[in-house]
Amino acid sequence: MYSPLLLEHFEHPRNVGELQDADVKVTVENPACGDVMVLTLKVSDGMITSAQYRTKGCVASIACGSRLTEMLIGQDINSVRSLKRQGLVAAIGGLSNETMHASHLAFDALSAALGKIR
Repeated sequence: MYSPLLLEHFEHPRNVGELQDADVKVTVENPACGDVMVLTLKVSDGMITSAQYRTKGCVASIACGSRLTEMLIGQDINSVRSLKRQGLVAAIGGLSNETMHASHLAFDALSAALGKIR
């Protein structure tokens, strides 16, 4: 049901936690399943220099948070604004219809965070 890459990110998640000196912190919840994600970002000179997340949720939500942070770190804000949810789905090795909500949760968090960056 899960891709090997998704399972790798679930079993060994990257960038877990909350940045204490974050420039941006958002919390989002998927009302359909109850999964919650906290995303914190450090931004300097238009670049995301650090990203961490915490997820209370399913295997796919944890993995999507992990992969999303990898996709963000070192990227300029304009590039991040052009990221598409389908890119995350592909980067995690695909999601079934039953687990697609995880990519929506991650991108809802990203969208909320980008809304706080001027």
